[in-house]
Amino acid sequence: MSTLLAIGAGIAVLTGIGAGIGIGIATGKAAEAIARQPEADGKISKALLLGCALAEATAIYGFVIALLVILFLK
Repeated sequence: MSTLLAIGAGIAVLTGIGAGIGIGIATGKAAEAIARQPEADGKISKALLLGCALAEATAIYGFVIALLVILFLK
């Protein structure tokens, strides 16, 4: 039973991969947008930070679920 818990927790933590990819793509696109329109730097930065926060929250939710699986399903 403990191996299934470990597998479940590992799958839950994999949400961090998606968040990392999403943040990387968003940062790259924001850098391109700022290079094309430097005067829109403030608006682009705000949107980038909001998007990164939401993507990172997804990774944190996955980590919390993994901890809950390990702690409460033993």
